[in-house]
Amino acid sequence: MNRLRTGKKQRREQKLHLLLLVIVAGVLIWSAVYPHDWFTWILEVFPAIIGGAVLLITYRRFQLTGLVYSLIALHMIILMIGGHYTYAEMPLFNWLQDSLHLERNYYDRLGHFIQGFVPAMIVRELLLRTSPLRPGKWLVTIVISVCMAISAAYELIEFAVAGITGTAAEAFLGTQGDVWDTQWDMTFALCGAVIALLLLSRYHNAELRRLEHSQTIPK
Repeated sequence: MNRLRTGKKQRREQKLHLLLLVIVAGVLIWSAVYPHDWFTWILEVFPAIIGGAVLLITYRRFQLTGLVYSLIALHMIILMIGGHYTYAEMPLFNWLQDSLHLERNYYDRLGHFIQGFVPAMIVRELLLRTSPLRPGKWLVTIVISVCMAISAAYELIEFAVAGITGTAAEAFLGTQGDVWDTQWDMTFALCGAVIALLLLSRYHNAELRRLEHSQTIPK
């Protein structure tokens, strides 16, 4: 009975993984059709392509939880939409800017919030499954530290691209004239990481237990 129940759960998980793959592939194709400019598209979408390739290569040896795969898919889609329109010109957030009389298009802030939110759960899962760390203060501290390091590294990449290409990188940077853009980006990434841990840790623990159980049931 346990084997049968576990087999059904695994098939549901596989269907979810396939659905996420199809959705992400569809958005990738859409984003590549007449993007704002190819230079920005490549810069924004390249991390998603590399991440997707890594997930496909490691899928059979090290599957992640459905929660983390879903979050990764969401992050990829946000990157691809940003690559298509640029973060400063995303139409829905342009509409929000005009309707709410905001000072800027906030899609860039959403992107950096997700840049903390999603990596927090990826790092949490990797640490819990591959290290002696268990849920607690040290895990939270290390996860947030890694997320901030990722955010800082991304800002350094933006800095390097701007230095090399000059004005060609303006759409990629998405600063929209804000001299504190880097600081705000890292603040939103920090908020994303903290909120992800507060909202999803308990559910993530349950997902990890289900995954561990399914892997220990003899076939």
